[in-house]
Amino acid sequence: MRSLGSDGFNLPPFPTMHEVSRLLQAAAALSQLLRDAGVPHAFYGNVLTAVLSHAALADEILCVVEGGATHPFRRVRQACAGNEDFSIVTSPWSNRLHVKYQRLIPAIDIEILVAGEEGPRRLDSSTVMVVGNVPFLTITEFLRAKVKAWSLRGRDQDARDIVYAMTRYWSRVDLNRIPEQEMNDFASRVPAVAPSWQELKRKYGMS
Repeated sequence: MRSLGSDGFNLPPFPTMHEVSRLLQAAAALSQLLRDAGVPHAFYGNVLTAVLSHAALADEILCVVEGGATHPFRRVRQACAGNEDFSIVTSPWSNRLHVKYQRLIPAIDIEILVAGEEGPRRLDSSTVMVVGNVPFLTITEFLRAKVKAWSLRGRDQDARDIVYAMTRYWSRVDLNRIPEQEMNDFASRVPAVAPSWQELKRKYGMS
């Protein structure tokens, strides 16, 4: 029997792995709807490290959406309204919104995150990069979000993503955007990331 999470969602015993190409197809389709509606957005999750490392599978894809005069959740609902490829899934127990891309079987679930609460407040050329025609958070913003997530939840997957991003792309990271205390704590617990973290701090004259 599947258990219920604290927000009331059914939680499978293990995350669902998907082919990265299918996740990118879902992301591209949602991105097109959001672009057509003029909604700034960027994707996030271990799908990015999978793309960068040419991995075949990933189990996490989220979309950070910028607000404004209208709440991001409402902007997403409006953008997806009337489109048969997407369904909206809300939780009455928590402030969460998911969209499901139904053109593929099994459907691809994408959680919507509010910019500023998760990820940067503004989604523009300084915080978003395009990979394969899909907008993602930059390496800096991805790392910042993952470090904050790991500090809250301590998930192994977040730790692996931090190690991957820092060890391979530390020279592209803006140190001023990384929560220093949390990253120091992470480096003390995960020694694999310590050398690249020290190199980044040395680059900024902090070590």
